[in-house]
Amino acid sequence: MKIYVGNLSYEVTEDELSAEFGVYGKVDSVAIPSDKISGRPRGFAFVEMGSKTEAEAAIAGLNGKSLKERTIVVNESRPRPDNRGGGGSFGNRRSGGYGSRGYGSNRGGRGGRQGGGRNRRY
Repeated sequence: MKIYVGNLSYEVTEDELSAEFGVYGKVDSVAIPSDKISGRPRGFAFVEMGSKTEAEAAIAGLNGKSLKERTIVVNESRPRPDNRGGGGSFGNRRSGGYGSRGYGSNRGGRGGRQGGGRNRRY
């Protein structure tokens, strides 16, 4: 069973997490994702345990516990939703912050924005 561990200190190692969860049963794997750009840990981890009963015992025993001066959040990992936003889109709004007039065009007004206001088209 896969367990999510949140609000981790950046100094926590995979070995330390394995030791904390090992008290409750067999730990199959520990993964602490790191940021692609900076390389530093992202503040959460995933722990896989051998059985569901061991995982439930670890969740009950470790949720809300202080680890390296941070109160950790421990719960069952949920699958990631497939409907993630694509490339900076904000919901279903049309793109463009300055309407269809074109920013910086030769149409007069302030920087191509007619009347100084923002032209929204919904």
